[in-house]
Amino acid sequence: MKLRRFLALLALFVPALVARAQEKPNVLFLLSDDHSYPYLSCYGDSNVKTPALDKLAAEGMKFHRFFTAAPQCVPSRAALLTGRSPVAARITRFSAPLPRDVETFPEAMRQKAGYFVGVCGRSYHLDGADLGGLVTKNNLKTFTERFDYVKTGSDEATTTQMSEFLEKKPKDKPFFLWVNFSDPHHVWNAPASFRPDPASLKLPPHFPDLPGMRSQLADYCAEVNRVDTSVARILKLLAEKGLEKNTIVVFCGDNGQALPHGKGSLYDPGLNVPFLVRWPGVVKPGGESRALLSGEDLAPTLLAATGLAGSEKISGVSFLPLLKGEAFTPRKQLFAERGPHGSAPVTVGMKNSGYDLSRCVRTDRYKFIYNATPWIPYGPVDSAGGAAWKEITEANAAGKLMAGLTATYFTAPRPVYELYDLDTDPSELNNLSGKPALASVERELRLALAEKMTVDFDYLPLPDLGDMPPTNNRAAQFKRLDSNGDGKLSKAEFSAGREAKEAERWFMQRDTNSDGFISREEFLPAVPNPRPPR
Repeated sequence: MKLRRFLALLALFVPALVARAQEKPNVLFLLSDDHSYPYLSCYGDSNVKTPALDKLAAEGMKFHRFFTAAPQCVPSRAALLTGRSPVAARITRFSAPLPRDVETFPEAMRQKAGYFVGVCGRSYHLDGADLGGLVTKNNLKTFTERFDYVKTGSDEATTTQMSEFLEKKPKDKPFFLWVNFSDPHHVWNAPASFRPDPASLKLPPHFPDLPGMRSQLADYCAEVNRVDTSVARILKLLAEKGLEKNTIVVFCGDNGQALPHGKGSLYDPGLNVPFLVRWPGVVKPGGESRALLSGEDLAPTLLAATGLAGSEKISGVSFLPLLKGEAFTPRKQLFAERGPHGSAPVTVGMKNSGYDLSRCVRTDRYKFIYNATPWIPYGPVDSAGGAAWKEITEANAAGKLMAGLTATYFTAPRPVYELYDLDTDPSELNNLSGKPALASVERELRLALAEKMTVDFDYLPLPDLGDMPPTNNRAAQFKRLDSNGDGKLSKAEFSAGREAKEAERWFMQRDTNSDGFISREEFLPAVPNPRPPR
């Protein structure tokens, strides 16, 4: 009797559990490779034709200012999956695997909300480059432990892999699937039927109008057109499986295009990518936003959408209210980093395409870039051997290249600090760092970047702040310590509130002329003297 009552209750309870699980939205995350904004026709770009993605945007919401956290595949994907900067996630070295103790948001969905999670298509990049077998030897590959389904393959194979994933998914579980596409990653080999006429292309200001530039941009656009057909197949399968209505579909690029000013650089074409979200019944069709969003923001947003709170280690900000049409306070600043690229070793005479250490902060109007390896000359990532870069180099040698491009690509050493007014100079060709009229703007951005680097435990030296921090104003500190107002600090005045041995050591270092006092000039650090504008 008791067993029958238990089974009867179970029969009522289990369907209710299944129903609740099915109420949770599925998540389909589609990621193209090296795909800069605005290369979708729904953004008004006439160089490409992307009907499937245009339809996705029309049925959901398109975002104009979504920026990845790095202009490279590995660190940008790390930020998308973890909600943390690549620096904080300890994955700025391109060939590094994601540390086992750094959680991805699909793992949280799997462990805390019962999701069946998978990844397929092009390499997801986060298990590291197994150079010399060192990753395998040290048991550093983790994604077969993090995900239920892990497969890689061509863009053509993604539909088959998605079908297999859905067949393996338990019926009582919602799913998360990350589909990676290779297009429009270099090498560009899309059929001629996808390729626009090079003569018809509209070039942005940072692309000089040269035959090789037009030809390579046409090759790139052909791959954008082809990835649209890959997306169309995936979305068709989703609809055929009857999963369209309860699935959040997110499409974005992992970083910018592999052409000069793009991939590998902290300029907008390297970081600003297409970003679309469709969520039937929640996201109003035809919406668009110009709010600043970071790659760090994807994880907390999708966690919130599935009813989960993000880890305290997540630095990204959920924009779920924006998707729902609710009140939303947008970011005032976002950040990005650049580290080593690929697996090439450091060599004398190398270009920054292979090795560069730089950071940036961007607001609605301004971009501040800090180059910590300025002596390494510029080189485009993945396209240095192409016709475009060859012709740009020749034009520069002949004195025929625009001054802004010459300064950006051919000045060595490069400036340590760069500041751009994006309203007047959207192509970021006129460096304003050190201009007195923008001193307060630059000060604010330097401080913001230094704070981000500090909280993320960045290993780079901070940018020069001089006497900048208002909460640690050394001029005010000097005035407070100078108790008799004579304009210099005695050893007793300087030592107030300090441990004796520490005070003695610092006093000797500050008293540079050994007169037994510390003058105001000795107490204050040198005021930063940024490199003149290029």
